[in-house]
Parts: sequence; C-alpha cells; structure tokens
Amino acid sequence: MESPLAQEFAQAYSEWVRLVGVKVRNRGEVKKLDSAGAPLRCGDPVLIEVEGEVTYGIVYTEPYSTPFIPPMRAMKSILRKPDSEETALIARLEQLSQEAATYCRTKAMELGIHLKLVEVYGAMDRRQLTFIYTAEDRIDFRELVRDLARRFGGRIEMRQVGVREEARRLGGIDTCGLVLCCASFLTDVKPISAKQAKKLDLPIDDPRLLGVCGRLKCCLMFEMMDAQGKIAPQAQQLITPTRLNSPSSPTLPS
Repeated sequence: MESPLAQEFAQAYSEWVRLVGVKVRNRGEVKKLDSAGAPLRCGDPVLIEVEGEVTYGIVYTEPYSTPFIPPMRAMKSILRKPDSEETALIARLEQLSQEAATYCRTKAMELGIHLKLVEVYGAMDRRQLTFIYTAEDRIDFRELVRDLARRFGGRIEMRQVGVREEARRLGGIDTCGLVLCCASFLTDVKPISAKQAKKLDLPIDDPRLLGVCGRLKCCLMFEMMDAQGKIAPQAQQLITPTRLNSPSSPTLPS
C-alpha cells in the first residue's frame, strides 16, 4: 500500500517529467531542471531563478523524459527562453564577468589583499556586480570596492562564502568517483559535525572522510540517517554506488 506522502506526490505531479541539464551562469556542475515544455538545444541560454533572483543558465543536456517516482524530489523549473534583448544582455554579462574577475584579481594583488575569487556575475535587472570570494582572514576591501565601482560603475557587492559553498559553486569529482553531492543534488546542505561522526565511530582524522573542501564529506549525513533508521530499506540502493551488473545493482524500469 502506498504511503500518504507517495499518494500526495502522485496527485501533485504527472507520471512523467521532462528534464533539461543546465549550468547556472555556465559554471559549476550541470543541474537538472524541469524544461517547462520549451524546445531547447545544447548551448541555448535560459532564464532561471537562483537564490531569489532571476539569472541565466546554459543548456548542456537537451530535454529528456523520465518517470516521476516518489519520493523523487520535485525539480525546479526554468522560467523561459530569453528574448533577443535578453540574449544579448547575457552575452554582455558573460564578457563583463570575465573582465571584472581579471581586474579584481589584479587590483587585489596590488593592494595586498589576500582573497580567492570563486565567481563574479552581473545582475540582469539592475546595474550590479557580485564578487563571490573566500578568505582566511577578515578583509578591509573598501578601497578595492571603490576601484571596482570607478571601473565598472553601478553597485558592487562583495560576498564572502565558506569552503563548502565554494565547492558547491565550482563542482568537481570526489574520491568516490562521483560528482560532489553538494554540487549535484543536495538542495539543503546540512553537513555532519565532528561530534556526530564520533558517535558513529567514524575516524574523523582519516583523510578519506574529507571532501575536496577539506571538511567532512556531506555524504556522511546518509550514514548518520541510516544509523538512526531514517532511510527506508528500499532507498538503500539509490545512495550506494555499485559496480555495473553486480547483484546489488538496482534494476531500472525500461
């Protein structure tokens, strides 16, 4: 008998969904989004919503249909394809972002500011450049912001992020051979703490438990949930990588 949650999903969503692979601002890993029925090809720009603001993405995987099987999470949808003016704006923002990143690195070096730029992007609906960066120490970047404002005009936002957020934005392959969980499918990153890892008798000083960000791997969260009985038995194969054609490999419906 289906659970109430599965029945609710079945009523709210169709049996099939049409997904498209998109890179947000043409950076990081490919995200799966609902194609909203739009005819899309690889390389097409699309408008999407990220962190509460409208931005753009580039199609890397053409739309394909897949069955919606609860508890498969509902995907966000693209907003639409941009018009000719918006397409031209996206091209300008791409060029501006590259120019701003180069200029910022040069000026930061001249001013003796030690920061690592993760991403620079421009807003589509206003004159604003956002500089995402990581830094080990607190930075006084007032002079740098004045230089950036004189060079590019508009509002300049400097946004510091941690190493986990850096990994999520840039993406990569971890030691398991899979794309980083935080960059591929996790929508709410709540990493396991050292205290929780010790309760699971995990050797937190083992470098194999550290992700590319240098912190405990986010996938250890699944170990904790499994130990607490929060993962249904039928979901085990969905989160455990197995060899192709091995007895434990899940069989997908054709």
